[in-house]
Amino acid sequence: MGVPESDASGSKPNFHPECIHYDHYASWVDFFNIHVCAYNMKDHMDEKAAKPSDVDKDTWDRLDALLKYWIYNTISLELAHTIMKPGASALDMWKRLQEIFLDNRTTRPLYLEEQFNNTCACLLQRH
Repeated sequence: MGVPESDASGSKPNFHPECIHYDHYASWVDFFNIHVCAYNMKDHMDEKAAKPSDVDKDTWDRLDALLKYWIYNTISLELAHTIMKPGASALDMWKRLQEIFLDNRTTRPLYLEEQFNNTCACLLQRH
């Protein structure tokens, strides 16, 4: 692992979806993983990856902050407030996003059906 050479300034990656939502989460993850891999920071996003022994704590914390910055700048403000937690690492935020988008697969169809039925009922009342 090393310091991202091209992005040591802290600027965000060259992608910026307006916001993540259920339909685009997989695409967002793919784009994000591409950048994490390109900047050699996968050890921050994968709990199975070993933390390198040659990186001091200050550098590790700075790189983790950069990843958190990228996450916050590529999600909606509402979602950012949902995952925000003092002292959370980039990995903590990543796992929280996974929980939000992947753990609701069973409830999502019920929610969409309810929204559809409410929309239909509203439209029928207008006529």
